[in-house]
Amino acid sequence: MPGKLKVKIVAGRHLPVMDRASDLTDAFVEVKFGNTTFKTDVFPKSLNPQWNSEWFKFEVDDEDLQDEPLQVTVLDHDTYSANDAIGKVYIDIDPLLCSEAASVISGWFPIYDTIHGIRGEINVLVKVELFNDLNRFRQSSCGVKFFCTTSIPRCYRAAMVHGFVEELVVNEDPEYQWIDRIRSPRASNEARQRLISLMSGELQRKIGLKVLEMGGNAVVGYLQCFDLEGESGLVVRAIGTACTLDKLSSGTPASNACNSPSKDGKEALPTTSSSPPPFSPSKPCSRQSSSSDTDLSLTPKTVQSVFSLTVIDLAVFYRQEFPFFTLTSFPPGFLLHVGGVVSARSVKLLDRIHNPDEPETRDAWWEEIRQEIKSHAKALGCHGVVGYSESTSICEEVCILSASGTAAILNPRYMPMEAGTRWCVLFARFEEPSPPSCGFCHIPYDELNMPFPAQLTYCYHCRRQKVPDVLFTTINLPQEAAVTGKGCLIQARLCRLKKKAQGEVNATAISNLLPFMEYELHTQLMNKLKLRSMNALFGLHIQISVGENMLLGLASATGVYLTALPAPGGIQIAGKTPGDLSNEHHILTIQKRINDTIAKNKELYQINPPELTEEVVGSPIPEPRQRSRLFRSHSESSDELSELDLSHGKKDAFVLEIDDTDAVEDIHSLLTDAPTPTGFYSCNTEIMPGIYSWTSGVQMFTSVRVFRLSNANLTNQGLNKIFTDLCENLLKSFYFKLRSMIPCCLCQLNFAVAVPEEELIQVRGFGPALICDTANKTELMRGSETEEQLQFPMELCADASSANTQPSSKISVSSLEHCSPLPEGRSRSLRSNRSFRGSPVTVVKMTPLSFLPGTRIIKYLGIINMFFIRETTSLREEGGVSGFLHTFIAEVFAMVRAHVAALGGNAVVSYSMKECMLMENPNKNQAQCLINVSGDAVICVRETDQEPNPSMANIGQTCASGTDGAT
Repeated sequence: MPGKLKVKIVAGRHLPVMDRASDLTDAFVEVKFGNTTFKTDVFPKSLNPQWNSEWFKFEVDDEDLQDEPLQVTVLDHDTYSANDAIGKVYIDIDPLLCSEAASVISGWFPIYDTIHGIRGEINVLVKVELFNDLNRFRQSSCGVKFFCTTSIPRCYRAAMVHGFVEELVVNEDPEYQWIDRIRSPRASNEARQRLISLMSGELQRKIGLKVLEMGGNAVVGYLQCFDLEGESGLVVRAIGTACTLDKLSSGTPASNACNSPSKDGKEALPTTSSSPPPFSPSKPCSRQSSSSDTDLSLTPKTVQSVFSLTVIDLAVFYRQEFPFFTLTSFPPGFLLHVGGVVSARSVKLLDRIHNPDEPETRDAWWEEIRQEIKSHAKALGCHGVVGYSESTSICEEVCILSASGTAAILNPRYMPMEAGTRWCVLFARFEEPSPPSCGFCHIPYDELNMPFPAQLTYCYHCRRQKVPDVLFTTINLPQEAAVTGKGCLIQARLCRLKKKAQGEVNATAISNLLPFMEYELHTQLMNKLKLRSMNALFGLHIQISVGENMLLGLASATGVYLTALPAPGGIQIAGKTPGDLSNEHHILTIQKRINDTIAKNKELYQINPPELTEEVVGSPIPEPRQRSRLFRSHSESSDELSELDLSHGKKDAFVLEIDDTDAVEDIHSLLTDAPTPTGFYSCNTEIMPGIYSWTSGVQMFTSVRVFRLSNANLTNQGLNKIFTDLCENLLKSFYFKLRSMIPCCLCQLNFAVAVPEEELIQVRGFGPALICDTANKTELMRGSETEEQLQFPMELCADASSANTQPSSKISVSSLEHCSPLPEGRSRSLRSNRSFRGSPVTVVKMTPLSFLPGTRIIKYLGIINMFFIRETTSLREEGGVSGFLHTFIAEVFAMVRAHVAALGGNAVVSYSMKECMLMENPNKNQAQCLINVSGDAVICVRETDQEPNPSMANIGQTCASGTDGAT
């Protein structure tokens, strides 16, 4: 056998009372892997049993080690009746299968029950012994590293970026099987959790096999999603970017090895030839078969250098496969040119999955979407799509498939070279070196045959190439980008009612609504961008969620002012206003308010574009290029060279036309958009544009808000207001709870909207707050309240939640995860981070960022990808929906931290809550919630530490958590 799994059960603590007579428990443990089960002895009458079992040994294939989770079940022994289940622990073995990862899993794991939650802890020791597998037909992908981070992991460099990998597996959902009618809710939930764990492991193994076939050894930007299709079945999908990563030596300076953001906010670049950049084209690797590898890691083999390519071969270019990249951050020089956002959506009717071994239908659906994305990118003159992501929204038998990314031209030096093909540059002008701060802004498409109406100007930085007036992207702000002033979070929200329908009629109605919704969301984004006097969006994420009688759209992005792009014109109001007021006076009043708001935002975000220097102004403007015959339509004549004026109205203004009452309401809502409070900055990108200095203080927050609609006669306008208020209140709650950290920046804000039931709207958000070390910190802090008035201890909030025993139309659940101390001189009285019932555990920090300020990552231990189900039949007794959700989220945090600590880690970076679906029935006192979280388990040390502390459990700062009750 190529693998041996060894498990030892050490002890348990804080078990629940299972024997009413003695107030104790007769506990024993079942350890199961695959079809083999071992049992410990019964430890009688104790809530803190000490089993100290022998080593349980499982001899299995290495592909089983990747697919199967280790199941540890704690039970109470009964002599005359069936044994009572206390709870389970699922342990992923995959982190032990990589040669660079942990060698043992050892620690205290929360014992989790899907009905009662955490019920004590158990100490488990797990080891794996692997043997060399020389089988050329092996089905395992041991040694392939997975990373959730959407940038090249710190302390690694990419020798080669191979491209896009995707896979999906399907199965029947145990929740909808016939046997579910006769089994208990606990058994149904456990069957579902086990199946999802199996499918997740199988999917990761299959993705790893594709990476090995491509010659890579890692997947970066790994995104895994669960599509709960109800009676149709269950689909688990994953996408990522295959790479060949080289581990940087420990002697490499931290600024080069880990790409830690420097104080000026830029990624530190290597200054000597001995410190290669994170993307290094100097060491390409050849494609190699996985059958030739006798160890668990891949060693890149040097081949002849291919980076002297300067030949322009457009014919070959069009034959190339368009690569997708799930990465959102790149080193300088990787992105040559950015074309803009490309997206595609499709509405499908779900059919039952009859054969889990044949997922062709779902594969075909996604292939259609990707082909459409490729065609859009090609129309923009680009050969790649970066910042690529896929998502679904499901309601009954209808499923909306969505995909989006940013069309771009990439540096061919970082691409693999196939036999007989070449990666090429599109235009000859690309070979000319461009200033690093503006090159990516230059248009990649032909200005005389543009795929969409746009107003082009010469770059305000170099005056050599054309740039658009507005740029939308799904990636983070490039490191080399020159920005004026500060950025800010921009959101567009939209609700549209639809009639209840079934089957094709419902799918057709949704298909007809989608294009108009996306257009209105983009219009809102453009209006708000102009109102803030900005000209570019980064990190754009648009989500459209479908319900039985409504469609919800939520778009989030970070607005910035790029100095290379022209200054945005104002907003001009035109048209007629309804009502008895003077039309001209009313329009002038609105126009004045808009102009005043723009001027105020310029001052607020410090947008003062630098004037063009004499050198730039005096530089000659290149002659317009002749139309390229390769890009002309076949239908146009050879002498047709007339240019069209694609602008209308004032060329320096964006025109808003008033044609009905809804348009007036839209303009009023635009003007009443709540500004960010003084001392706060917010964005949905990893680094806040314009703010490059922060302390080591970081705090993660999570919030879920649920609103139950009570008025059946709602209109689109009324529904829009409810949805907008819900999102605004979510942001305001963040500012309120974090006001002790002023000045601070809310980065990587992640929002998601769902319609789990007909009358429910659910919005969730999470992100980290970084304490900014700005020059005007003293001025911003003046007048702020004391620290003691601003904390929200868990005990107080739990009491508030318990008081809410009746269903509420609005429910708010928030969790603050204090992961670092506040700056020196500021006191705080927070409880230390503890596990169940006060037992101390290893401190584990959690952040959605790919780094922790003030620290450097020295080792990645594997990904954390966990799916939890929680159900209750005593909703009111648990504090209503607010108390139920708060307890569940806190338990998820505790279980994630325990698994990371057992691997020897002390932090989770790139943390993400991908799924949080709440279904409630207040009349029956029932509720169910599904949560899926992921991230990278790492070991990090303070930047001042030269070597890692031998006791990794002591690294880091004290954590505490709090929450607010129902509102």
